[in-house]
Amino acid sequence: MTVAAPVPISRASKVHSDFEHRCAHLRELLDDENFLHNRSIGNEIGFHTFCYDPALELEARAFFEDLVLQSAEGRFRARIKAVNLYDLMLESLEERRILRAIPRIESKRGSAWLADDLSTKSFSPDVAAEGILARTAPFEAGDVVLVTGVGEVYPVLRAHDLLNNMLADFGEVPVVLAFPGKFDGQRFRLFGRLTPDNYYRAFDIS
Repeated sequence: MTVAAPVPISRASKVHSDFEHRCAHLRELLDDENFLHNRSIGNEIGFHTFCYDPALELEARAFFEDLVLQSAEGRFRARIKAVNLYDLMLESLEERRILRAIPRIESKRGSAWLADDLSTKSFSPDVAAEGILARTAPFEAGDVVLVTGVGEVYPVLRAHDLLNNMLADFGEVPVVLAFPGKFDGQRFRLFGRLTPDNYYRAFDIS
């Protein structure tokens, strides 16, 4: 009797299967009292990463939009407070009255100079962290901060720098960082390709 060889699973199928697993698991966590109160993680900060393949960016955006809507409808114990980093950056530049000048500055100085200037001044990690805090605090039991747009603000802002600047003010609330790339518990690799950034104070949702 001839036994048929197993059909290989395509990379696309694996990527979608992993994404669906993470989506289902995050939904469960939003009803989990231990997660909502930062229990069962020792003495660590409740920072969590939701990693996904960059090819699924549109699916990820739709998923997070659904989560926010369902949270507002009371479908979870959690109350999601979402902040998109790209929107936050535009708001920050508008508040500083330099948003309209960006095209002229980029044309004159170049994209690399502009990104470096924004990352150290107008939208530095501490400015971004303060912006997230201003849009989500004060916190109550059951709140979860969802941060999206990491890929949209590259190379101005990097995930490990942002989280480092959030440590002091977000210790009591779970934070979920949507990350288009990989995090192995020690290193971030944005888009799965860039040079890894070391960071160890986060837990990947899987």
